[in-house]
Amino acid sequence: MITPVILCGGSGTRLWPRSRKVKPKPFLPLVGDTTLFEATVLRCSTDAGFSAPIVVTGAHHLDHVVDQLPDPAASQIIVEPEGKNTAAAIALAALRLPEDAIMLVCPSDHHIGDCEAFQNAARAAAALAADDWLVSFGIAATAPETGFGYLKQGEPIEDSDGRRVERFVEKPDLDRAKAFLADGGYAWNGGIFAFRAGHFLAELERHRPDIVDAVRASVDKGHAQGNAFHPDPAEFAKIAGESVDYAVMEKTDRAAMVPATMAWSDIGNWQALHEALDKDETGNAVKGRVELKNCSNVLVHSDGPRVSVVGASNLIVVVDGDEILVCTPEGAQLVGKLEGAVNQ
Repeated sequence: MITPVILCGGSGTRLWPRSRKVKPKPFLPLVGDTTLFEATVLRCSTDAGFSAPIVVTGAHHLDHVVDQLPDPAASQIIVEPEGKNTAAAIALAALRLPEDAIMLVCPSDHHIGDCEAFQNAARAAAALAADDWLVSFGIAATAPETGFGYLKQGEPIEDSDGRRVERFVEKPDLDRAKAFLADGGYAWNGGIFAFRAGHFLAELERHRPDIVDAVRASVDKGHAQGNAFHPDPAEFAKIAGESVDYAVMEKTDRAAMVPATMAWSDIGNWQALHEALDKDETGNAVKGRVELKNCSNVLVHSDGPRVSVVGASNLIVVVDGDEILVCTPEGAQLVGKLEGAVNQ
């Protein structure tokens, strides 16, 4: 059995004004009728051979998690006292599982268009994790993206669908990203992982014992309330937050990857959402009361007011309550820095 560990956090500023700190993008129906969080849970259903999920979230998102879980009573929710990045969040889940449990760590705010391909990759990753590999999903790169980290593929791992990770590469500039795409030996690092719980903790202790010690102390002094577990806030506050990539994956000699071609998007900004949505023959995508005339490559999202756009190309319009965003695809990268987004 594979235990999904679903990470819910973030401030949601890059998809402002629809996404806000009080209700960030995991909990919004941005692609289809289900929210990104709901879709993440449904991809890892018990019908597909997964066990009930563990959700790691903050107290300010707890109500959203409970409301959107298909079966809250069957799930375990770990409520972080504060955000300390992914290494600590994953360690919390690992400490609440048996050592031999296989964890499938999934961000809650990604879109995956091919559910079957995801599940096949998850099973391949779980088989490697059971053999004490620390496994990343290597997302098939389809464009020279500068906003993602990359995995350089190493030697194949015998009797598996995986390969060693030769190295992790930070977000490149455009020229390097083009070179990676042309090379064909690089994949995007999508932030989806598979670990055996006990081995992950051993590797984290080897490379960042301070994180393990503080997380373990917070769990030892924590308390359960129904199906929610609350780590001790004072002990948790001692954690020096760091991503799992920096804390473990870039340091371990057991890093592996499985290839994943599954129509993946991190929905990192409005242009990324536009690319993930179904579009008409001229590249337009709309949601809400929208009328377009002689437009191409236009995205319009409205939560109520009618929006009419005439003769426009390469434009994004978002209406949420009394907030309106208008930007170009290139400008979508800067939305999170707007005063409205920062001070939402």
